Amino acid sequence: MKPIAVIPVYNEKTHIGSLLDRFPSDRCDLVVIDDGSTDGTSDEIRARRFPVIRHDGRSGVGKCLQDGIAYGQERGYDAIVVMAGNGKDDPREIPKLLDAIEQGADYAQGSRFMAGGEWKNLPWQRWMAIKILTLFWSLVFGRRMTDVTNGFRAYRMSLLERPEVRWRQQWLQTYEFEYYLHYRALRAGVAFQEVPVTKNYPSKTNYSKIRPGRDWICILKPIFLLMTGIKD
Repeated sequence: MKPIAVIPVYNEKTHIGSLLDRFPSDRCDLVVIDDGSTDGTSDEIRARRFPVIRHDGRSGVGKCLQDGIAYGQERGYDAIVVMAGNGKDDPREIPKLLDAIEQGADYAQGSRFMAGGEWKNLPWQRWMAIKILTLFWSLVFGRRMTDVTNGFRAYRMSLLERPEVRWRQQWLQTYEFEYYLHYRALRAGVAFQEVPVTKNYPSKTNYSKIRPGRDWICILKPIFLLMTGIKD
């Protein structure tokens, strides 16, 4: 299997260097998408000789992943790993996700809450929101999931090439993107597997760029728009 990891970043100079220093280059290639950082993030990436695609201004995490998938498709990769660039995901766990793909999964979702997973510095409000959102998705699809908001994931490229998976759409350029893929994968009935991973936030006060309210709506938006036929 020929896999590549895609890491979207925005102003992560203090975290991206140590993350890249732990990246398992012997198992997976990498492209970093710098979403218009102004703090020298791209310099940290280039200093470690990893490919970087830089946006002129901030476009959104969905646009970063769209560009990363297109990069992987153009170069013949057959699996894509997605992870955060702010230090909360451990790149040394990428082989866990890739093992699931190699063993037959089309989509591997990292989970901090299943047996073998770990988490640290997760505020209780966010813990509760994650649990509620995960329960909602589980009820909609009639299958138990444990951590639907975890952005540490892997996809078989053939999943992204299915005709109903229209991942290039413009309305998917922010946080809707990964939940659109989540919906499409589960609705199509592809081989889906959760994999235990760690999720360690740097601190309880500055732990995510996702804003309560508006960005959380983006997590729910795809499921309503797709179920009602407003979007495809």
